[in-house]
Amino acid sequence: MAGKKQLMPFSKRLMRLRKAKSMSLNTLANETGLSSAYLAQVEKGGVIPPVSVILQISRALEIDSSILLREERRKADKESKQAFIKRTEDYAYQNLIPDAQQKHLKAFRVLIDPKSDHKGVSYQHLGEEFIYVLTGEIEVMVGVNKNTLGHGECIHFNSSITHKLRNISDEKAELLVVLYTP
Repeated sequence: MAGKKQLMPFSKRLMRLRKAKSMSLNTLANETGLSSAYLAQVEKGGVIPPVSVILQISRALEIDSSILLREERRKADKESKQAFIKRTEDYAYQNLIPDAQQKHLKAFRVLIDPKSDHKGVSYQHLGEEFIYVLTGEIEVMVGVNKNTLGHGECIHFNSSITHKLRNISDEKAELLVVLYTP
């Protein structure tokens, strides 16, 4: 389409930013705690990372996470709202504070399909995390501790401990997730 600037896919933006910092995949893996194989999949577009991974990568690249997320917001302005929200096969999120540059607090609306969990890796990032269940029933593993939460229940934990979410209900789970990152 002539005259319309095409947005670079997330995977390509990430690769460009990493290379601009002269950082190898192995170095990025060591800085994030993620495997270089997983990061290579992200850069090839095979995996769309969840918010917690974007925060880890942003911190390692010494950029504000809103730089990566804002371009997704611009894409959404051109496409449907659903395109902005849908991020992975079974896990979706919407940044509720897209213009909060250089802020430590991030808030997201997270949707997890029925009877599914996050694909790929467990999550771990500096700071704290608060999860409030709007609908559905979820299981939150914090380390080896299993927490089951239903509508109106919440959990607050140290997000530097490995954690993983799973929807254990027959309905889509909708969550409010607030992250504090130093």
